[in-house]
Amino acid sequence: MRSSQAFYLGIAVGGVVVFLYNSLRKKSQYKIYGDVSELIGNTPILRINSLSEETGCEVLAKMEVYEPGGSAKDRVALGIIEDYEKRGLLKKGDVIFEGTSGSTGISLAMLARSRGYEAHICVPDDTSTNKIRLLESLGANVEKVRPASIIDKNHYVNKARSLAEQICNDQDDPRNAVFADQFENEVNWKVHYQTTGPEIYRQCDGSLDAFVTGAGTGGTIAGVGRYLKQKVPNVRIVLADPQGSGLYNSVKYGVMYDSVEKEGSRKRHQVDTVVEGIGLNRRTKNFEAGAMYIDDAFRITDKEAVEMARHLVSKDGLFVGSSSAVNCAAAKKLAEQLGPGHRIVTVICDSGARHLNKFWKITSEDTSGP
Repeated sequence: MRSSQAFYLGIAVGGVVVFLYNSLRKKSQYKIYGDVSELIGNTPILRINSLSEETGCEVLAKMEVYEPGGSAKDRVALGIIEDYEKRGLLKKGDVIFEGTSGSTGISLAMLARSRGYEAHICVPDDTSTNKIRLLESLGANVEKVRPASIIDKNHYVNKARSLAEQICNDQDDPRNAVFADQFENEVNWKVHYQTTGPEIYRQCDGSLDAFVTGAGTGGTIAGVGRYLKQKVPNVRIVLADPQGSGLYNSVKYGVMYDSVEKEGSRKRHQVDTVVEGIGLNRRTKNFEAGAMYIDDAFRITDKEAVEMARHLVSKDGLFVGSSSAVNCAAAKKLAEQLGPGHRIVTVICDSGARHLNKFWKITSEDTSGP
């Protein structure tokens, strides 16, 4: 008698649990969000059908391009801002400085505007005009800086740090200023360890063979790589690196750069490529936090990135930016190396819409020749 009661009680409890789960799921689908920051994270994973069919592997992409600001930098910007808020260093009217030529500035400008802060973004003066217009449309103060080496005080990152310090040291200025410092601020990789990594693990039900992505600040590969290695020890963490970057050599051979590419010898990012957002000739604190978890690296040429971008838009309807093209090209190479039957996750982290003036201008050119 008692066993039958327990049986029916179990059915009843199970039914209640299922009902509550489905109710909560439906509520989350129709939830009204109160702030743009609440939209950050929990991006979907997409099967890239063309690459999966061509390689016999399941090639998946974490769609960070679906973040409200259009990139995974939304996670980093929110993490940095919340960290400063918790430490009591930001109040309405204060200024957030950053030196960036890419998506981080856009994410910071979006969140600063929504939280009552000012965003002051220092960019190289050869940054694409559509990115500058977007920053200005989001209310950021944009300061163009002539390209210089990272060891030069006039480098756009160093310029942003200096301007933040000037406000902090000005007794007559009531505002406080903070420097986001995306390259060296370890909030960066920790955000990906706490959010992006667990999301990928759950979305794949803990079953994946490799994760491949590029590194600009190094936060994504460090945070996600560290998390996945702890959950799936045999997973391969692979760097996708554009031509001209020294990170490929660092991972493969333990040598950061050769004498031609050494730090300070070039003025821009020390990376000779049409690809924006990834590639570097120094190891940041964020990259170092995950370097021991990186198993391999692929160098992707501009030609390979352009070809992959064309392929994705024609076969899968995916209009990706240059960093995403590099990631997908490396994912395909890795799939071919591992052989059929493996599951590989990469990141679509930028849209082609932000690369119309440079990468997609080249990609759209007719290169068929005579």
